[in-house]
Amino acid sequence: MSEIIDQVRYELINNSDATTKESSKRFFKEEVKRYGVKTMVVSKISKEAFKSIEKLPKKEIIELCEELWISGIMEESFVACNWAYAIKKQYTEEDFLVFERWVNEYVTNWASCDTLCNHTIGTFLEMYPLSIEKLKEWTKSENRWVRRASAVSLIVPAKKGLFKDDLFEIADSLLLDTDDLVQKGYGWMLKSLCTNYEEDVYQYVLSKRDIMPRTALRYAIEKMPKPMKQKAMIKEKKR
Repeated sequence: MSEIIDQVRYELINNSDATTKESSKRFFKEEVKRYGVKTMVVSKISKEAFKSIEKLPKKEIIELCEELWISGIMEESFVACNWAYAIKKQYTEEDFLVFERWVNEYVTNWASCDTLCNHTIGTFLEMYPLSIEKLKEWTKSENRWVRRASAVSLIVPAKKGLFKDDLFEIADSLLLDTDDLVQKGYGWMLKSLCTNYEEDVYQYVLSKRDIMPRTALRYAIEKMPKPMKQKAMIKEKKR
């Protein structure tokens, strides 16, 4: 099935442009390999290509995703994420090990991290909630992307009001992380939880505001009413 990979790469190259490639640089601090294809176009290409493989056994689709991940090119990782999410009805508990390995070995930027975590891993966790205990272990990883993944995998479940206590536990584990992308990740996670538990998140932030990095705090309170924001941003005076 390498022909389908070749076709995807042909379409990506054919739809790339220097302007998109250059303008995307400002979103990343690290070096990112990319063709320069708009995200909506990548999505369209991946959906069209998936029609050719959707009837294949799950194992073969995962292998194709793996081949795309190995390239290290951002747009190819997006296609891999889209294909992995497209077979969500076939997920089994053992697939956690596959997704965990992808985060550990292939994720090298926040865009690939979030694309994989928000939908594929987030959906997996809703299907197999006990796996969140394994997710908590990610907060201790030396790999910044694994630590960010421990939080952003819960963005969609958080909006649904799921895993509230687990979210706060993960926030506690990441609280003093010095990496700004990890801080933004767990701050975003807390902000998503505000959809159903704004007061809980507010009280959590108040209890941590003296030690929580400002980056994470600002993300967490972004959608709160102005008076709540103002109070949350004031550090208590030391006696």
